Amino acid sequence: GDSPLSAMGIATSWNVEGAYSNQGIFLRSGMWGQTSEDGTIFDALVHPNTVDPEVFSDPNGGLWMVYGSYSGGIFVMELDPSTGFPYSGQGYGTHVMGGNHARIEGAYVIYSPETGYYYMFSSFGGLGADGGYNIRVARATSPAGPYYDANGTNMANVKSNPSLPLFDDASISPHGVKLVGNHLFSGTNNVLGYVSPGHNSAYRKADTGQYFVVFHSRFPNRGEEHEVRVHEFHINADGWPVVSPLRYAEKIDSNNANRSRAELEAVLASEVAGSYQLVNHGKDMSSNIKGSSDIQLNSNGTVSGSASGSWSFNESSRDMSVAINGVNYQGIVSRQWNQVRNRFEVVFSALSADGTAVWGIKSN
Repeated sequence: GDSPLSAMGIATSWNVEGAYSNQGIFLRSGMWGQTSEDGTIFDALVHPNTVDPEVFSDPNGGLWMVYGSYSGGIFVMELDPSTGFPYSGQGYGTHVMGGNHARIEGAYVIYSPETGYYYMFSSFGGLGADGGYNIRVARATSPAGPYYDANGTNMANVKSNPSLPLFDDASISPHGVKLVGNHLFSGTNNVLGYVSPGHNSAYRKADTGQYFVVFHSRFPNRGEEHEVRVHEFHINADGWPVVSPLRYAEKIDSNNANRSRAELEAVLASEVAGSYQLVNHGKDMSSNIKGSSDIQLNSNGTVSGSASGSWSFNESSRDMSVAINGVNYQGIVSRQWNQVRNRFEVVFSALSADGTAVWGIKSN
Protein backbone atom coordinates (compact mmCIF):
# COMPACT_ATOMS: atom_id res chain seq x y z
CA GLY A 1 0.00 0.00 0.00
CA ASP A 2 2.85 2.46 0.64
CA SER A 3 4.91 1.43 -2.38
CA PRO A 4 4.28 0.45 -6.01
CA LEU A 5 6.68 -2.51 -5.67
CA SER A 6 4.54 -5.05 -7.50
CA ALA A 7 4.58 -7.70 -10.21
CA MET A 8 2.06 -9.52 -12.39
CA GLY A 9 2.35 -13.00 -13.82
CA ILE A 10 0.29 -15.74 -15.42
CA ALA A 11 -0.64 -19.24 -14.32
CA THR A 12 -2.66 -21.51 -16.62
CA SER A 13 -4.84 -24.59 -16.41
CA TRP A 14 -7.29 -26.45 -18.63
CA ASN A 15 -9.49 -26.86 -15.53
CA VAL A 16 -10.83 -23.86 -13.64
CA GLU A 17 -10.20 -25.73 -10.38
CA GLY A 18 -6.54 -26.35 -11.28
CA ALA A 19 -3.91 -27.47 -10.95
CA TYR A 20 -2.30 -24.33 -12.40
CA SER A 21 1.12 -24.09 -13.97
CA ASN A 22 3.30 -21.01 -13.49
CA GLN A 23 4.01 -19.31 -16.84
CA GLY A 24 6.08 -16.48 -15.39
CA ILE A 25 6.06 -12.81 -14.50
CA PHE A 26 5.49 -10.32 -17.34
CA LEU A 27 5.28 -6.88 -15.71
CA ARG A 28 7.03 -5.21 -12.75
CA SER A 29 6.93 -1.85 -11.01
CA GLY A 30 8.64 -0.06 -8.14
CA MET A 31 12.23 -0.72 -9.18
CA TRP A 32 13.69 2.35 -7.47
CA GLY A 33 16.69 3.73 -9.33
CA GLN A 34 16.47 0.97 -11.92
CA THR A 35 15.29 0.74 -15.51
CA SER A 36 11.55 0.25 -15.82
CA GLU A 37 9.51 -1.67 -18.40
CA ASP A 38 9.57 1.26 -20.83
CA GLY A 39 13.34 1.67 -20.72
CA THR A 40 13.45 4.73 -18.43
CA ILE A 41 14.27 4.91 -14.73
CA PHE A 42 11.18 4.02 -12.69
CA ASP A 43 9.28 7.08 -11.47
CA ALA A 44 6.13 6.45 -9.40
CA LEU A 45 4.66 9.79 -10.49
CA VAL A 46 4.40 8.62 -14.10
CA HIS A 47 4.82 4.85 -14.07
CA PRO A 48 2.07 2.50 -12.87
CA ASN A 49 1.71 0.25 -9.88
CA THR A 50 1.30 -3.13 -11.61
CA VAL A 51 -1.76 -4.36 -9.71
CA ASP A 52 -5.53 -4.80 -10.22
CA PRO A 53 -5.52 -6.30 -13.72
CA GLU A 54 -8.77 -6.80 -15.64
CA VAL A 55 -8.77 -8.54 -19.01
CA PHE A 56 -11.43 -7.70 -21.60
CA SER A 57 -12.13 -8.46 -25.26
CA ASP A 58 -13.00 -6.29 -28.22
CA PRO A 59 -15.65 -7.35 -30.80
CA ASN A 60 -12.94 -8.62 -33.17
CA GLY A 61 -11.46 -11.08 -30.68
CA GLY A 62 -8.64 -8.83 -29.52
CA LEU A 63 -7.55 -9.22 -25.90
CA TRP A 64 -6.69 -6.27 -23.64
CA MET A 65 -5.71 -5.62 -20.05
CA VAL A 66 -6.38 -2.51 -17.95
CA TYR A 67 -4.50 -2.14 -14.67
CA GLY A 68 -2.91 0.26 -12.19
CA SER A 69 -3.52 2.01 -8.88
CA TYR A 70 -2.53 5.47 -7.64
CA SER A 71 1.15 6.11 -8.66
CA GLY A 72 1.37 6.88 -12.39
CA GLY A 73 -2.27 6.01 -13.04
CA ILE A 74 -4.24 3.54 -15.16
CA PHE A 75 -2.75 1.85 -18.24
CA VAL A 76 -4.05 -0.44 -21.03
CA MET A 77 -2.00 -3.13 -22.80
CA GLU A 78 -2.83 -5.42 -25.72
CA LEU A 79 -2.40 -9.14 -25.03
CA ASP A 80 -1.74 -12.11 -27.28
CA PRO A 81 -4.97 -14.18 -27.10
CA SER A 82 -3.03 -17.40 -27.62
CA THR A 83 -0.81 -16.91 -24.55
CA GLY A 84 -2.31 -14.16 -22.43
CA PHE A 85 1.04 -12.35 -22.38
CA PRO A 86 1.41 -8.78 -23.68
CA TYR A 87 2.67 -8.25 -27.19
CA SER A 88 6.30 -7.13 -27.05
CA GLY A 89 7.42 -3.53 -27.31
CA GLN A 90 4.58 -1.95 -25.34
CA GLY A 91 6.47 -1.04 -22.18
CA TYR A 92 3.72 -0.38 -19.67
CA GLY A 93 1.14 0.11 -22.43
CA THR A 94 -0.98 3.20 -23.00
CA HIS A 95 -1.57 5.62 -20.15
CA VAL A 96 -5.30 6.40 -20.04
CA MET A 97 -5.97 8.06 -16.66
CA GLY A 98 -4.39 9.39 -13.48
CA GLY A 99 -0.87 10.10 -12.32
CA ASN A 100 1.15 12.01 -9.71
CA HIS A 101 -0.26 9.63 -7.06
CA ALA A 102 -3.89 10.59 -7.78
CA ARG A 103 -6.21 8.34 -5.79
CA ILE A 104 -7.63 6.47 -8.79
CA GLU A 105 -7.68 2.68 -8.97
CA GLY A 106 -9.66 -0.48 -9.67
CA ALA A 107 -10.25 0.18 -13.37
CA TYR A 108 -12.64 -2.15 -15.18
CA VAL A 109 -13.56 -1.94 -18.88
CA ILE A 110 -16.68 -3.36 -20.49
CA TYR A 111 -17.70 -3.09 -24.16
CA SER A 112 -21.29 -2.26 -25.08
CA PRO A 113 -22.47 -3.63 -28.43
CA GLU A 114 -25.53 -1.39 -28.15
CA THR A 115 -23.54 1.85 -28.13
CA GLY A 116 -20.15 0.82 -29.54
CA TYR A 117 -18.38 2.37 -26.56
CA TYR A 118 -15.85 0.91 -24.16
CA TYR A 119 -16.80 2.03 -20.66
CA MET A 120 -13.96 2.31 -18.15
CA PHE A 121 -15.19 2.27 -14.58
CA SER A 122 -12.78 3.30 -11.82
CA SER A 123 -12.76 4.26 -8.15
CA PHE A 124 -11.72 7.71 -6.97
CA GLY A 125 -10.66 8.39 -3.36
CA GLY A 126 -9.76 6.04 -0.51
CA LEU A 127 -11.69 2.87 0.29
CA GLY A 128 -11.91 3.42 4.07
CA ALA A 129 -15.09 4.78 5.63
CA ASP A 130 -13.49 8.24 5.73
CA GLY A 131 -11.93 8.00 2.25
CA GLY A 132 -14.75 9.27 0.06
CA TYR A 133 -14.47 6.30 -2.32
CA ASN A 134 -16.82 6.63 -5.30
CA ILE A 135 -17.42 4.99 -8.68
CA ARG A 136 -16.82 6.94 -11.89
CA VAL A 137 -16.89 6.08 -15.58
CA ALA A 138 -15.38 7.35 -18.82
CA ARG A 139 -15.82 6.04 -22.35
CA ALA A 140 -13.86 5.47 -25.55
CA THR A 141 -14.38 4.17 -29.07
CA SER A 142 -11.11 2.18 -28.90
CA PRO A 143 -10.02 -0.24 -26.16
CA ALA A 144 -6.79 1.70 -25.52
CA GLY A 145 -8.60 5.02 -25.46
CA PRO A 146 -8.48 7.90 -25.26
CA TYR A 147 -11.24 7.78 -22.63
CA TYR A 148 -13.39 10.89 -22.15
CA ASP A 149 -15.86 12.03 -19.54
CA ALA A 150 -19.17 13.78 -20.20
CA ASN A 151 -17.41 17.15 -20.42
CA GLY A 152 -15.11 15.86 -23.15
CA THR A 153 -12.08 15.77 -20.86
CA ASN A 154 -9.39 13.29 -21.87
CA MET A 155 -8.95 11.27 -18.68
CA ALA A 156 -5.24 10.84 -19.41
CA ASN A 157 -4.91 14.48 -18.35
CA VAL A 158 -6.74 13.92 -15.05
CA LYS A 159 -4.06 13.65 -12.37
CA SER A 160 -3.00 15.20 -9.09
CA ASN A 161 -1.04 18.43 -8.90
CA PRO A 162 2.52 17.43 -7.90
CA SER A 163 3.02 20.77 -6.13
CA LEU A 164 0.17 20.00 -3.72
CA PRO A 165 0.25 17.53 -0.79
CA LEU A 166 0.19 13.81 -1.57
CA PHE A 167 -3.21 12.42 -2.59
CA ASP A 168 -4.53 15.73 -3.91
CA ASP A 169 -8.22 14.92 -4.50
CA ALA A 170 -9.27 18.45 -5.42
CA SER A 171 -7.56 18.30 -8.82
CA ILE A 172 -9.36 15.13 -9.92
CA SER A 173 -12.82 15.46 -8.31
CA PRO A 174 -14.38 17.56 -11.14
CA HIS A 175 -13.62 14.85 -13.70
CA GLY A 176 -15.17 11.56 -14.71
CA VAL A 177 -18.87 10.72 -14.63
CA LYS A 178 -19.64 10.07 -10.95
CA LEU A 179 -22.18 7.25 -10.74
CA VAL A 180 -22.44 6.60 -6.99
CA GLY A 181 -20.85 7.89 -3.78
CA ASN A 182 -21.71 8.32 -0.11
CA HIS A 183 -25.46 8.67 0.40
CA LEU A 184 -28.39 7.75 2.64
CA PHE A 185 -32.11 7.76 1.91
CA SER A 186 -33.90 9.14 4.97
CA GLY A 187 -36.10 6.97 7.14
CA THR A 188 -34.43 3.71 6.04
CA ASN A 189 -32.51 3.00 9.26
CA ASN A 190 -29.10 3.30 7.53
CA VAL A 191 -30.04 0.44 5.16
CA LEU A 192 -30.58 2.28 1.88
CA GLY A 193 -27.26 4.05 1.83
CA TYR A 194 -23.58 3.46 1.10
CA VAL A 195 -20.27 4.74 2.40
CA SER A 196 -17.20 4.50 0.16
CA PRO A 197 -18.74 2.27 -2.55
CA GLY A 198 -16.26 1.19 -5.19
CA HIS A 199 -13.65 -1.13 -6.73
CA ASN A 200 -16.34 -2.44 -9.03
CA SER A 201 -16.58 -4.92 -11.83
CA ALA A 202 -19.24 -4.81 -14.54
CA TYR A 203 -21.12 -7.47 -16.49
CA ARG A 204 -23.40 -7.68 -19.51
CA LYS A 205 -25.79 -10.62 -19.55
CA ALA A 206 -25.68 -11.61 -23.20
CA ASP A 207 -29.09 -13.31 -23.46
CA THR A 208 -31.01 -10.35 -22.03
CA GLY A 209 -28.75 -7.37 -22.72
CA GLN A 210 -28.90 -6.40 -19.04
CA TYR A 211 -25.96 -4.65 -17.40
CA PHE A 212 -24.81 -5.04 -13.80
CA VAL A 213 -22.24 -3.38 -11.57
CA VAL A 214 -20.73 -5.31 -8.64
CA PHE A 215 -18.87 -3.43 -5.90
CA HIS A 216 -17.99 -3.42 -2.22
CA SER A 217 -19.27 -0.79 0.19
CA ARG A 218 -19.25 0.38 3.78
CA PHE A 219 -22.48 1.66 5.33
CA PRO A 220 -23.58 4.65 7.42
CA ASN A 221 -22.72 4.23 11.11
CA ARG A 222 -21.22 0.76 10.61
CA GLY A 223 -17.53 1.65 10.57
CA GLU A 224 -15.24 -0.40 8.33
CA GLU A 225 -17.61 -3.36 7.99
CA HIS A 226 -18.22 -3.91 4.30
CA GLU A 227 -20.29 -6.12 1.99
CA VAL A 228 -20.70 -6.75 -1.73
CA ARG A 229 -23.64 -5.28 -3.65
CA VAL A 230 -25.04 -5.82 -7.16
CA HIS A 231 -27.01 -3.09 -8.96
CA GLU A 232 -28.43 -3.08 -12.45
CA PHE A 233 -27.39 -0.21 -14.68
CA HIS A 234 -28.85 1.07 -17.92
CA ILE A 235 -27.58 3.25 -20.77
CA ASN A 236 -29.31 6.63 -21.00
CA ALA A 237 -30.21 8.57 -24.14
CA ASP A 238 -26.76 10.22 -24.15
CA GLY A 239 -24.99 6.85 -24.11
CA TRP A 240 -23.88 6.91 -20.45
CA PRO A 241 -24.43 4.28 -17.75
CA VAL A 242 -26.91 5.18 -15.01
CA VAL A 243 -26.91 2.92 -11.94
CA SER A 244 -30.25 1.98 -10.38
CA PRO A 245 -30.63 3.28 -6.81
CA LEU A 246 -31.71 -0.07 -5.34
CA ARG A 247 -29.89 -3.39 -5.35
CA TYR A 248 -30.89 -5.93 -7.98
CA ALA A 249 -33.35 -8.77 -7.54
CA GLU A 250 -34.70 -10.83 -10.42
CA LYS A 251 -38.34 -10.14 -11.22
CA ILE A 252 -40.42 -13.33 -11.16
CA ASP A 253 -44.20 -13.68 -11.14
CA SER A 254 -44.74 -16.71 -8.93
CA ASN A 255 -48.39 -16.83 -10.01
CA ASN A 256 -47.68 -16.76 -13.74
CA ALA A 257 -44.46 -18.33 -14.98
CA ASN A 258 -45.31 -17.38 -18.57
CA ARG A 259 -44.96 -13.63 -18.03
CA SER A 260 -42.05 -12.32 -20.09
CA ARG A 261 -39.16 -10.29 -18.69
CA ALA A 262 -40.36 -7.31 -20.74
CA GLU A 263 -43.78 -7.53 -19.10
CA LEU A 264 -42.28 -7.80 -15.63
CA GLU A 265 -39.94 -4.85 -16.16
CA ALA A 266 -42.40 -2.54 -17.88
CA VAL A 267 -43.23 0.72 -16.09
CA LEU A 268 -46.43 2.48 -17.12
CA ALA A 269 -46.48 6.23 -17.51
CA SER A 270 -49.26 6.37 -14.93
CA GLU A 271 -46.93 4.78 -12.35
CA VAL A 272 -44.17 7.37 -12.61
CA ALA A 273 -45.98 10.36 -11.13
CA GLY A 274 -45.80 10.54 -7.35
CA SER A 275 -43.60 11.35 -4.36
CA TYR A 276 -39.89 10.50 -4.45
CA GLN A 277 -36.87 10.63 -2.23
CA LEU A 278 -34.09 12.28 -4.26
CA VAL A 279 -30.31 12.00 -3.81
CA ASN A 280 -27.85 14.17 -5.74
CA HIS A 281 -24.41 12.50 -5.72
CA GLY A 282 -22.53 15.66 -6.71
CA LYS A 283 -18.94 15.54 -7.95
CA ASP A 284 -17.06 16.05 -4.68
CA MET A 285 -14.84 13.54 -2.86
CA SER A 286 -15.25 13.57 0.91
CA SER A 287 -16.51 11.56 3.87
CA ASN A 288 -19.77 13.55 3.87
CA ILE A 289 -22.91 11.48 3.32
CA LYS A 290 -25.43 12.94 0.89
CA GLY A 291 -28.93 12.92 2.37
CA SER A 292 -32.19 12.71 0.45
CA SER A 293 -34.84 15.34 -0.12
CA ASP A 294 -38.52 14.94 -0.95
CA ILE A 295 -39.87 15.90 -4.37
CA GLN A 296 -43.05 15.29 -6.32
CA LEU A 297 -43.25 14.34 -9.97
CA ASN A 298 -46.67 15.76 -10.73
CA SER A 299 -48.98 14.25 -13.33
CA ASN A 300 -48.90 17.54 -15.31
CA GLY A 301 -45.15 17.11 -15.94
CA THR A 302 -43.90 19.51 -13.27
CA VAL A 303 -41.58 18.92 -10.32
CA SER A 304 -42.39 20.38 -6.91
CA GLY A 305 -41.45 19.95 -3.26
CA SER A 306 -37.84 20.61 -2.27
CA ALA A 307 -37.01 21.28 -5.94
CA SER A 308 -38.78 22.70 -8.95
CA GLY A 309 -38.67 21.78 -12.61
CA SER A 310 -40.26 19.48 -15.15
CA TRP A 311 -40.14 15.86 -16.28
CA SER A 312 -41.13 13.58 -19.17
CA PHE A 313 -41.17 9.82 -19.68
CA ASN A 314 -41.12 7.52 -22.72
CA GLU A 315 -43.05 4.40 -21.76
CA SER A 316 -41.64 2.21 -24.57
CA SER A 317 -37.94 2.96 -23.93
CA ARG A 318 -38.27 3.93 -20.25
CA ASP A 319 -36.13 6.98 -21.01
CA MET A 320 -36.73 9.89 -18.67
CA SER A 321 -35.82 13.56 -18.88
CA VAL A 322 -36.02 15.60 -15.70
CA ALA A 323 -35.09 19.21 -15.02
CA ILE A 324 -34.33 19.94 -11.37
CA ASN A 325 -33.63 23.52 -10.29
CA GLY A 326 -32.52 24.45 -13.79
CA VAL A 327 -30.27 21.42 -14.43
CA ASN A 328 -31.32 18.85 -17.05
CA TYR A 329 -30.78 15.14 -16.43
CA GLN A 330 -31.18 12.18 -18.81
CA GLY A 331 -32.02 8.84 -17.27
CA ILE A 332 -33.96 5.62 -17.09
CA VAL A 333 -36.97 4.56 -15.02
CA SER A 334 -37.00 0.97 -13.75
CA ARG A 335 -38.47 -1.22 -11.07
CA GLN A 336 -36.02 -2.45 -8.40
CA TRP A 337 -36.17 -4.28 -5.08
CA ASN A 338 -36.60 -2.15 -1.94
CA GLN A 339 -35.42 -4.33 0.93
CA VAL A 340 -36.83 -1.89 3.51
CA ARG A 341 -40.38 -1.99 2.14
CA ASN A 342 -40.03 -5.59 0.92
CA ARG A 343 -41.37 -4.90 -2.55
CA PHE A 344 -40.35 -3.75 -6.03
CA GLU A 345 -40.31 0.03 -6.28
CA VAL A 346 -40.37 2.47 -9.18
CA VAL A 347 -37.02 4.29 -9.29
CA PHE A 348 -35.11 6.58 -11.63
CA SER A 349 -31.43 7.23 -12.20
CA ALA A 350 -30.23 10.11 -14.36
CA LEU A 351 -27.12 12.10 -15.30
CA SER A 352 -26.56 15.77 -16.01
CA ALA A 353 -24.50 16.97 -18.97
CA ASP A 354 -21.44 17.31 -16.71
CA GLY A 355 -21.75 13.77 -15.33
CA THR A 356 -23.55 14.32 -12.01
CA ALA A 357 -25.95 11.57 -10.95
CA VAL A 358 -29.34 11.91 -9.28
CA TRP A 359 -31.30 8.98 -7.88
CA GLY A 360 -34.99 8.85 -7.06
CA ILE A 361 -36.98 6.21 -5.16
CA LYS A 362 -40.77 6.42 -5.24
CA SER A 363 -42.00 6.79 -1.68
CA ASN A 364 -45.80 6.76 -1.88
